[in-house]
Parts: sequence; C-alpha cells; structure tokens
Amino acid sequence: MGVQAFFVPIRDMETHRPLPGIEVGDIGPKFGFVGKDNGYCIFKNYRIPRRNMLMRYVNVDKEGQVKLEGNPKVLYSVMMFTRLQLLTNGLANLAKALTIGIRYGIVRTQFKNYKDATTGKLVERKLLDYQTHLHRLCPLLAI
Repeated sequence: MGVQAFFVPIRDMETHRPLPGIEVGDIGPKFGFVGKDNGYCIFKNYRIPRRNMLMRYVNVDKEGQVKLEGNPKVLYSVMMFTRLQLLTNGLANLAKALTIGIRYGIVRTQFKNYKDATTGKLVERKLLDYQTHLHRLCPLLAI
C-alpha cells in the first residue's frame, strides 16, 4: 500500500542497545558533506505495533484493511516540496562552487610564459587569463 510513516522504537530504554531484530550502523564519511553523519537501520523480522503508525491520512483497522482519510493530494504535495528543496539546495551548492572556482582562477597563477608589459620579465599567468577557463565558468556565471 505504499510507503507509510511509523514511530519505531529502535533501542532498549535501559541499555540503549538495538532491540532484537534491528541492526544499526554508521555509513562513514561522505565526500563533500563532512558535516553530515548518516547511518543505516535494518529490520529483520521486526513487528511494529499498529498503534505506532502515524494514521492521519492513512488508517489501518484491526483486520488489516487500509483506508485513505483526507485528501491524498496532501501526500503528493509533501513529495513535491521535498523535491523542490533538493533542487533548491543543489542550485545553492553549485553557485557556491562557481564562486570558489572563479575566485581561485583570479588568484592562482601558473607557467612563466607571459611577458609583463612594464618590466619585460616573464611572469606567471592567472588561470582566468586562459580562454578555456573563461569558457567553462563565464557561461555558468551568466545564468
């Protein structure tokens, strides 16, 4: 009947160890998301009581019959809001990355193959002076 929401006790209240039938663990570090600490939870033959189901929009009676309550469009709107947040956060992160790339291209120099007009000495050229660097970053900046 689709994905439904439940309150699930995962750890024993006295020992704080996972309950029988539950395995928990840490996924480990994530590239680019150092501040996030994600884990996993596996349920093996674990029964969740019916009273733990969040039954605002979906109700399951004692015989196991599922009945939708309220407007099912509410569940759809939550899904759409979540997708919108993913898109918005992704765009914000890309904008930060573009800012870092442009600033780095301004201060980073390499290869002494550019003759300074005032001194006549060979100096290192900024990354932003290279056309390939500009062609990669400037169109994104214009968007």
